[in-house]
Amino acid sequence: MSTIEILHLLPYLASLGLSLVALLYAWSRRSAQGTRAFIWYVGGQSLWIFGFILEVLPWSLQGKIFWHGIQWLGELISIVAFPVFAAQYSEYRLRNERLLFWLSLVIPILFALLLVTDSLHHLVYANPHARVESFFVELEYDKTPILYAISIYRYLTAFTGLAFLMERFRRPHILFRTQVAAILIGFLIPITGNFLNLAGFHFPSELDIQPIAIALGSLVMSWGLYRFRIFEVIPIGRDKVFEAMVDPVVIVDNQNNIVDINSSMLVLLGKNAAEVIGEQVKDVFNDFPIPIKLYAHVSYARAEATFQIAGKDIFYELTVWPLFDSNKQMTGRIYISHDITALKELEQNLRDLNLELEQRVRARTHELAEAYDTTLEGWAHALELRDEETEGHSRRVTETTLKIARVIGFSDEELEHIRRGALLHDIGKMSIPDNILHKPNKLTDEERAIVQKHPGTAYDLLSPIPFLKKALEIPYSHHEKWDGTGYPQGLKGREIPLSARIFAVADVWDAIGSARPYNAAWPREKAIAYVLEQASTHFDPRIVNIFLDLVEKGEI
Repeated sequence: MSTIEILHLLPYLASLGLSLVALLYAWSRRSAQGTRAFIWYVGGQSLWIFGFILEVLPWSLQGKIFWHGIQWLGELISIVAFPVFAAQYSEYRLRNERLLFWLSLVIPILFALLLVTDSLHHLVYANPHARVESFFVELEYDKTPILYAISIYRYLTAFTGLAFLMERFRRPHILFRTQVAAILIGFLIPITGNFLNLAGFHFPSELDIQPIAIALGSLVMSWGLYRFRIFEVIPIGRDKVFEAMVDPVVIVDNQNNIVDINSSMLVLLGKNAAEVIGEQVKDVFNDFPIPIKLYAHVSYARAEATFQIAGKDIFYELTVWPLFDSNKQMTGRIYISHDITALKELEQNLRDLNLELEQRVRARTHELAEAYDTTLEGWAHALELRDEETEGHSRRVTETTLKIARVIGFSDEELEHIRRGALLHDIGKMSIPDNILHKPNKLTDEERAIVQKHPGTAYDLLSPIPFLKKALEIPYSHHEKWDGTGYPQGLKGREIPLSARIFAVADVWDAIGSARPYNAAWPREKAIAYVLEQASTHFDPRIVNIFLDLVEKGEI
């Protein structure tokens, strides 16, 4: 071949190179949806270009017919592969896919048989002859009905595949649209070239427009594969995810017409898509247990519904979201019904468990409280045994203190702390020697100082015990006086804890109203007069008024 002939072959060689690049790229992404069919399509194109390049070389007429047959083989592969790829890539759902695929092979197989046996009937290559055109010798033959039939079949399959891709072009994200656009252009260019070639259109200096069209199509496809990451980011999953969702989903337009519905919702409805699509929400979901029809005129909503299936309560959460187009205009709403039965059962189990734990804790707390109270009463009784002169004093003064505290309005929990503090009010006397505690005569200053240390002893003894911390007010402060002359801190007025102020009145009342070996019980009138006299000096006047009111009513 001359240099000029080689230069005229370069566009076809470049076309073959681009097709092979696209083939290798697709092979590296062969696990992606639709890639295997695309490999067959590009492989068929590459085979066609390869056969064309070899056909224009100086062969005999039979050699040219052979390489032209190779072109037909490549074209037949592309004819079958293109709609398969388009359907897989666009996720277009077809009934009886396998049957349709095998039917689509019938005509290509019959044509291939005619090619192989053409020397017997010449139904493909009628009157074949060589025609010198420019730098190459071109194979020419008359157009037969078989060729027109295969061309019609080629265009039918091509436009079927294009229809699949156009459906995908109409629906997805902008990136996927640009992917589809690149694929569409890459497919349309060779189809257009084939149509022009069939119509007899030729470049003045070229043998055939078809290889140039394939070259341009391959260029567009190669650019699209790289630029828009075809087979790296692919628009699969949208339809499949919608159909595979366990949650029932329905989509409606602004007129409340159902425009889409998934299989899960159809199962709940007990209907097929043809009975639902295009119908009004209020009609389809009139008796539906999930209250979709109640939210037919809202953009956002979240609600729960309960119904029974086979005697079991089923819980669903309905979520309503608006749908917008690219211009931010609302086009409809999506209703998602999520089965939350398992969650509700878990919540109920947790509530039951919490209730059981609360009951156990309450029972255990009651047991501990009884144990604590028994211990406290034992301590109080031990103190009374040590000081027989005050036997029963702790019990009586505790009852009186609680009566006053209830009138004031203490809570049950606070009353419990007051009761414990009252029982243990003299626990600090454990540190007082018996000769001082039981001394019948007047105490010396030194002995009195020892006695006045017993509230501090009580504080040191009880403060490390957590459940008695709130009961410390009475044991530590019940000897404080309203005018500030008490001990151990010399607190005055409201500085004295309220519970200790209450107890001070009850303690003195029991002391002067009870018979002791060294002191007879005071008459009731004298005791009342003394308490009234000590108001604003020893006692809180408000507490005295409440106390005397209870005395007058006979409750103390």
